[in-house]
This record gives sequence, structure tokens and C-alpha cells, in this order.
Amino acid sequence: MTQPPGGDATDEGRWLTPGVGGVGAASFLSDSGHEIATAVLPGFVTGVLHGSAAALGLIEGVSDALIGVVKLVGGPLANDPVRRRRIATGGYLGTALATGAIGLATAVWQVGVLRAVAWAARGIRSPSRDTLLASLAPTRAYGRAFGLERAGDNLGAVVGPLLAAGLVGWLGIRPTIWCAAVPGMLAALAILLAAREARRRGTDSATRRRPRLDLRGLANAGLLRPLLPVVLFEFGNVATTLLILRATALLSAGRSPAAAASLAILLYAAHNALAALVAFAGGHGIDRIGPRAVFAAGAACYVLGYAGFALGSAHWPVVLAYFGLAGAGIGLAETAESALVARVLPDRLRGSGYGVLGAVQAAGDLVATVVVGVLYAAVSPAVAFGYAGAWMLLSVTASATVRPRTT
Repeated sequence: MTQPPGGDATDEGRWLTPGVGGVGAASFLSDSGHEIATAVLPGFVTGVLHGSAAALGLIEGVSDALIGVVKLVGGPLANDPVRRRRIATGGYLGTALATGAIGLATAVWQVGVLRAVAWAARGIRSPSRDTLLASLAPTRAYGRAFGLERAGDNLGAVVGPLLAAGLVGWLGIRPTIWCAAVPGMLAALAILLAAREARRRGTDSATRRRPRLDLRGLANAGLLRPLLPVVLFEFGNVATTLLILRATALLSAGRSPAAAASLAILLYAAHNALAALVAFAGGHGIDRIGPRAVFAAGAACYVLGYAGFALGSAHWPVVLAYFGLAGAGIGLAETAESALVARVLPDRLRGSGYGVLGAVQAAGDLVATVVVGVLYAAVSPAVAFGYAGAWMLLSVTASATVRPRTT
């Protein structure tokens, strides 16, 4: 696999610069902020605004689908160094302001519009953030840099709901959503500092580039072959809400519904914490053995985790092990996917590469969640998770057999 130059100005120095740390901090802070809102959104929509569960599902479904589309649009924009810095900063700020503004809504449709705006800002900033990070990190440390960023994101998914629980009891639901804007605005400041470091050090080119997806350029650079295992992986990567649903059902034996649900949510928090830890450790592994092997290990963790959810157990330590395998899987796989694009593509194409990757992730996850959800309800949980596990097994096989083009 060729290794195009990335953050060449620091290849001989330390990898954890203020810019790389700033991107990691931005992911942690932003995820903490919007997870605060996500945690209280069901109560706000149904309890405060008297909306229905169907309305909540529509809001979340549309917003999640929008992310993939916007990532594909934002990818070519991130190919330009000047534009990527502005989009990354503006995207984080837009997510923060739109998320906090949800607390001002007086009707369900307003929540839907603001949630869509926040998620569109998340989507369009993502390729710019990743391309910016690749320009700041030395080539030899892409794994560690993206591992730090993914660790921050997953850790935010732990801290955000915990903050929400405390804030709701102290301030109430609406003020809690307003508070969600604070870490998001701090995230915008962190990414701004990272963007300024990139401009100051000159680790990205000053040449303006016309925004275009350039699929032929991506193919010629060798991205398509290593994307095949990723596509297979995403067709088995179901939303974590289905894991929580399955865990709640498994843990209900001998427990009240409320106790089972609370325990399942705690196990999910452990899933996110482990994902953060494994993402950081996996980043070090990527720099030693490459992203392909680490990605395959992540898919293999999912095979085992889904097998556990399919077979089932009423003992919470066993269910925790299932969640732990899924957390390890996502921590390894997402880090490897991001590092792969940075390694394969030159700076002028990385934005497009991250846009395509984001679209693949969003489309695959949507299809996986819908199909597994239908199988779960219409057939059985065992068949549903067996189906998802089969895709992960195919991904492991493809990772072992489909080798990236070498020059």
C-alpha cells in the first residue's frame, strides 16, 4: 500500500500536537453535547410537547439518513484546504447552536427541523474534520491520531448521558437541552485552534481546489478494493438501540421492566467506554501492523458479540461481555476505516474519500438496522443477529482475501 504524505512537517517529531489533540477534544466535547440532547429528547418530545413515539422515530430516522447524504456532499468541499478549515469550524458551531435551540421549540415539527439542521451540520463537517486531522498528523501516526479522535467521540457518548441525568434532576428538561450547546461551542473553539495550527504550520496546501467528488481519481488511487470489506461490515452494523432492546429482553427474567431497561442502559454505557479505550489502543496497532488487520479484528469481535446476542443469556455479566465485544468491534473498525482513507489517498482526494466512506457507513447502517429490526420482530432475535453476524463474517473473510493494490 502506498503511503502518500500527510502531516510531513511533523513526521520526525511528536505525533500528539496541540492540533491533533484539538481535533480529539472537539469530538469528545461535541459528542458530549449532542448526547445530552439525545438522552432527553424522548422525554421532551413525548412528555413536554405531547408528541408520539412515531413522531420521535420519524425525527431520528430522517436526521440519521440526512447525515449520509450531507457527508457525501461535504466530501468534495473538504478537498480544498481553506474551505475545510471553515467548514469544520462552522459545522461544529452549527451543531451546537441547533442542538441547544431544540430546547426553545414549542412544537414537534420545530424539533424535527432543528434536529435535521444539527445532524446536517454534523454530516458536512465530518469529512473536513477527518481531512484536517490527516493533514496535522504524521503519516507514521495516522492510527494513533484517528484512534484518539474516535476515543473522544465514544467517551462523549458516555459522559453526555451521565450529564443529562444530573442536569434533568437539577434544572429540568428544557434547560438541560439549552446546556447541551455549551460543550458543542467549546468543540467549535477546539477545532478552530486545530485549523489555525494547520494554517500556521503549512501542513496543508494553500492551492485552492475545485470541489468535485472525482470517483475516477479515488479508484485510480486504490481506494475501491479496500472499501469492499467496509461495505460488508456496514451491512451488518446495526444501531445500538437494537442491542439495548435485546439486552433488555434478556435481562427481564426475574427483574421488573424498569430495572431491566436501566441495567441494559448501564451496560450500553460500558460498551461506549470500552469502545473509547479500544479505539485508542487500536490506533497504536494500526501504526504497527496496518489498518487491514485491525479492521478484521473489529469485524471478528462483532461476529462473536452478535453470536452471543443471538444465543442469549439472562446473566448480566454475560450480556456485558456481548456489549464489550460490540464496543471493541466498533472501536477497532471505525478507527481502521478512517486511517485507511488517510493512508491510501493524497490530500487533494481525502475529502472525497471521507465523503464516500461516510455515505457507505450511513447507507449500510440504515439497511442493516431496518432489515435486522424486521427480522427481530417478524422471525426471532436469533435469526436477526445471526443475519448481522453473517455480514460481519463475510467482512472478516474479505479483509483476509482482498488485498489493497500495491505499487
